[in-house]
Amino acid sequence: MPTYTLATPVHSDLEIRKSRFIGLATPVPDREAAMAVLQDLRAQHPAATHVCWALLAGGQSGMSDDGEPSGTAGRPILEVLRHHDLDGVLAAVIRYYGGVKLGAGGLVRAYTDAIAAALKDAERVERIAYATLDVEVDYADEPRVRRWIESMAGEGCTLADTQYGALARLVIRLPATLREPAIATLRDATHGRARFPEADA
Repeated sequence: MPTYTLATPVHSDLEIRKSRFIGLATPVPDREAAMAVLQDLRAQHPAATHVCWALLAGGQSGMSDDGEPSGTAGRPILEVLRHHDLDGVLAAVIRYYGGVKLGAGGLVRAYTDAIAAALKDAERVERIAYATLDVEVDYADEPRVRRWIESMAGEGCTLADTQYGALARLVIRLPATLREPAIATLRDATHGRARFPEADA
């Protein structure tokens, strides 16, 4: 089942019973990047009453009601992300309180609507999980491995690192689904001489 992230950040701006709710959903690779985005949002909106958020990013998910009654903000935002099959996405709602209390049900609806409105026309792209592959080869075989990496650039393969010792060690970053086929192809290309320290362990 594919998961999706957003092609670009999306926004909404709603006024609900005198309170302003600014919704934002943005693609992020991990929790650290999400926390940096939240820090920026707080800096941009120092007068905001609440900055509530939810994050879906593999095993690094989280949420915060940021002072709203428990379960009225973070959880509804998270549910909207799940409903859209999103991953690698931070959704935040900045609230400027307008003096009219909305009650728990009203808050849940407001936070849900703010993110749903932002995502209404959002372009989703399939989220690809990446892996790394370490290859050790004789120096004579190194050009063969490099040629293969170049030929696979369109599939998302890149050379992440090289180390030189008794053997040349190349670290390839590639979509996780290509890892096993890559091992087979590179073994063939080097007549079985290529070694894969992690895969062979």
